[in-house]
Amino acid sequence: MRPFVRRHLTRIVALFGCALVFAVTVVPSASSTEQAALAQRFSFTAHAIGPENAPDGRRVRPVAPAYDQIRSWISSVGAGTALFAADGGAVSHDLCLVDPRTDAVTVSPAPATGDRYRPFTLVPTGLEMPSYAAPMGCLPVDADEDGWQDVIVYYWGRSPVTFLRQPGTAPAASAFHARELVTPWQVWNTNAATIGDFDGDGQVDLVFGNYFPDGARVLDPGAHQPELVMNDSLSHAANGGTLRLFRSTGDHFTEAPDAFAPEVRTGWTLALGAQDLGGGGLPDLYVANDFGPDRLLVNNSTPGHLAFTTARGERHPATPKSKVLGNDSFKGMGVAFTDLDRTGVPDILVSNITEPYALQESNFAFVATGDRGAVADGLRRGEAPYDDRSEELGLSRSGWSWDVKAADFDNAGIDEVMQATGFVAGTTDRWAQLQETAMSNDLVLSHPGLWPKFTEGTELSGHNRNTFFVRGTDGKYVDVAERLGVGTDAVSRAFAVGDVDSDGRLDFAVANQWAPSTLYQNTSPAGAFLGLRLRRPAGPNPCAAGAKGPTSPAIGAEAEVSTPGGARLQELYPANGHNGVNAPDLHFGLGDQPGSAIGVRLTWRDGCGHRHTGSVALPPGWHELRLEPDGTIKEDQ
Repeated sequence: MRPFVRRHLTRIVALFGCALVFAVTVVPSASSTEQAALAQRFSFTAHAIGPENAPDGRRVRPVAPAYDQIRSWISSVGAGTALFAADGGAVSHDLCLVDPRTDAVTVSPAPATGDRYRPFTLVPTGLEMPSYAAPMGCLPVDADEDGWQDVIVYYWGRSPVTFLRQPGTAPAASAFHARELVTPWQVWNTNAATIGDFDGDGQVDLVFGNYFPDGARVLDPGAHQPELVMNDSLSHAANGGTLRLFRSTGDHFTEAPDAFAPEVRTGWTLALGAQDLGGGGLPDLYVANDFGPDRLLVNNSTPGHLAFTTARGERHPATPKSKVLGNDSFKGMGVAFTDLDRTGVPDILVSNITEPYALQESNFAFVATGDRGAVADGLRRGEAPYDDRSEELGLSRSGWSWDVKAADFDNAGIDEVMQATGFVAGTTDRWAQLQETAMSNDLVLSHPGLWPKFTEGTELSGHNRNTFFVRGTDGKYVDVAERLGVGTDAVSRAFAVGDVDSDGRLDFAVANQWAPSTLYQNTSPAGAFLGLRLRRPAGPNPCAAGAKGPTSPAIGAEAEVSTPGGARLQELYPANGHNGVNAPDLHFGLGDQPGSAIGVRLTWRDGCGHRHTGSVALPPGWHELRLEPDGTIKEDQ
């Protein structure tokens, strides 16, 4: 070896390593022509939700003294949104919005659906509401099983409140009666919630993911507590809040304290996702944790008895350790399910922080490696047969990402993927200080007083643009959000997707932090579609075959649709993700060859927990189907 090479070998290797890292971290971009071709399939009209920012409007919250020097960080969440039917019907043309600028939870007609009633706020009249409680999200669910969608609001600073909808009344504040979920109320800090019949008894249960430790009065300027801590690790923190499951008992919910094993019960949870991955009839649970491994909890429950086990992916020779399902050290912030390869098996999308030259983790696109039977077999053994393919699919990077949603906005038969992005908007870039914190000893991290200052003016990925990924002809997704005008640089948190105007084109609402939110009305030149509003009997006799009466969304129902492009499967779990709840509908784009009748195979549980399967043939368009407890399917006209 020549003397020069020997003398500088270390530097040469280092430079080569830097070049290699740069090559693999630079995002390959599609050509302008390709982006334009993909973007022309879509168009949206923006409608503002909520007032414009006041010149003196707040952008930080009052916080406990322990968090004062990181008050902008603490103030970075709280925007949430949901689509539901406040009028008791089947069309989800109403919007629930949590606005952190005022800490108001507002119910209103979705823009573009007419002034059907005056917007109103949900106020827990008659309940104790401490000054340090702030709403984080709203979760529509028929909590008392009377056929009307109630709203559960969850908070930082207290346990959730159920707002029960009074049947037969017009939408108004007086039509919702506040009731405690937990008596007496407790101090929680909840950032995620989802619904599903987790034990198969026929009734919808609730799961809440908490962030800061239970009891911590994070937003109380007078609080001095040992619970006021930060994460004790950037990669395996477990000193956060408690994962909680509540079983329905008909008109109340009771906590199942032993539903989850101690090793998965606490964490810094930002998103939850329910989905029956293996087709066994019960929803499994994906828990997206900040500062530590996400969890895939396999559902082994029976009626009245909750039981979950953990499944983990397999690491291959070329797989980075943190891209193995259940073994990541990333900052899980959103989760959604879609069938990326149209194999009839749900795949899993997870959003993380992917900020170039700052904190470059990776979003996940966990794609099933076998059919549904193989997935079921693997999950029973504690193995998650999923591999991350986010890089090859073009979905690995998007910025500081939160909620993620997948839906077919042009009815072409392939889902698009959206991610809400951004953290703290300001004028002074503080990424250098955050990177320094990320390299700190874990013993330092849990003490908020030892963190750098993240106060007013801090800029941390505050101008990321929301994404709108469209799949190209080569199978790779391309972000065309900016071309469509939906990629605004407001700091966003959550999406709610649904067809608010019943025209067959999916619209979506975006909940923004410290800024007005937006509903994007879909005006795309979309093709044919099949829309399913699946309902099942509610009221006092939900198992009585043929009984007339109210119906509720058939949460957990599954539809397999036969189209010229092959069979496609969807499940009705609208509340997956970070603080964004979709309309409780299933929507299938049919492309250019819809056919006169579409074969649909439906699977559902009735109110007594019995599982049924039935088939119907339906023309394109919206259909409201009543799934009867005797296994028959009836269409409501």
